Amino acid sequence: MIELPVMIRELRRALTEAMTDGDGEAIRFDLGPIDVEASVTVTTEANGSAKVKFWVVEAGGGAKLSQSDVQRIALTLHPKMAGTDRAPQISGGSVPGER
Repeated sequence: MIELPVMIRELRRALTEAMTDGDGEAIRFDLGPIDVEASVTVTTEANGSAKVKFWVVEAGGGAKLSQSDVQRIALTLHPKMAGTDRAPQISGGSVPGER
């Protein structure tokens, strides 16, 4: 299992990498809303701060959780470039045979 913020951080890293790969490409794509669905389990820490953490359950992971412990959540993320209201542009990589 991984924490939900870690999953989102890795998604951000992958999208940033795709944007970098698209630098200098003739065709770029506006990044629209991103729909993410995950199976999560929720834990609470009762050490005075009452924190709640969402853990993303990895498919095929070794953790044995009962179905009642796992809940599905859906998030729609609307990416924007830092300091602007612009949607990022990405490229799926270079066209084979070109560069």
